[in-house]
Amino acid sequence: MQANELFTQPNTILLDGGMGTMLQAAGLKLGARPEELNITDPQLIESIHSRYAAAGSRIINANTFGASAHKLAGSEYTLEEIIAAGIANCKRACAPYGALAALDVGPLGELLEPNGTLAFEDAVAEYGRIVRAGVAAGADLVFFETFTDLYELKAALLAAKENCDLPILASMSFEAGGRTFTGCTVESFAVTARGLGANAVGINCSLGPKEIFPMAKRLAEALPGDFPVFVKPNAGLPRADGSGYDITPQLFAMEMKPYRDLKLFAAGGCCGLGPLAAAAGILALLCGAAAAALGGSAARRHGSAKEGA
Repeated sequence: MQANELFTQPNTILLDGGMGTMLQAAGLKLGARPEELNITDPQLIESIHSRYAAAGSRIINANTFGASAHKLAGSEYTLEEIIAAGIANCKRACAPYGALAALDVGPLGELLEPNGTLAFEDAVAEYGRIVRAGVAAGADLVFFETFTDLYELKAALLAAKENCDLPILASMSFEAGGRTFTGCTVESFAVTARGLGANAVGINCSLGPKEIFPMAKRLAEALPGDFPVFVKPNAGLPRADGSGYDITPQLFAMEMKPYRDLKLFAAGGCCGLGPLAAAAGILALLCGAAAAALGGSAARRHGSAKEGA
């Protein structure tokens, strides 16, 4: 699949699942910077991307979520070095499967004025630096995710539109009450993100499929009927004992079934979801018989792998 074919696919596209989930299973230490592994252990990062691609994911997020100047403060590597390595790892993994490598971009880690000290124009400049690094590295698209402040997402979208012509996906995280941590509603997000040039909008993280569904329905209803919408729910909530998340892959797949009526552009998983948990069930429920066969094939190839759900 090419980036210019992204929004013309006949079936729901499978996104990937959690990178942090896989890295924790591989022994990532508390407090470590996951993005530095793009340089210090590229084989590990590429292998994780490859498992998602082999399971059917066709948009793979590079390990660049926290690659901002604030979050990388004190690192021996520059933001540009980490993003270049992250995109390179992702593209190598995507190539055999025809998947797209996304520059994954999260919040900067600093609150914007007036709630914090980061000026809006400085946020735009920082996101511009991140996007330019991703473009230079060869990213196929830009994927903004896990935002809770609509004002910060506005800065990110403005920077992306000023610095690239790649497809832009934008996602926010909502709490059970239907608003983000800063009070943004689903409808405000929908209208603002579309108006600022996002090519697709979605909801990720925080909650499981059952809790996100009514918000995803509101998101779809707040947009023109053919505007692309996607979701990446968590595998429920973390267990109190730290042993994982409270939804099994089978229950995750069942809770994704109502999303079929929303005719989503794309679907995947977030925290707690490994390759097969994010793949076979969603493919079967959302994408029809051909995709179900693909999911089954992936399951047979990787049946012995332990999944993070």
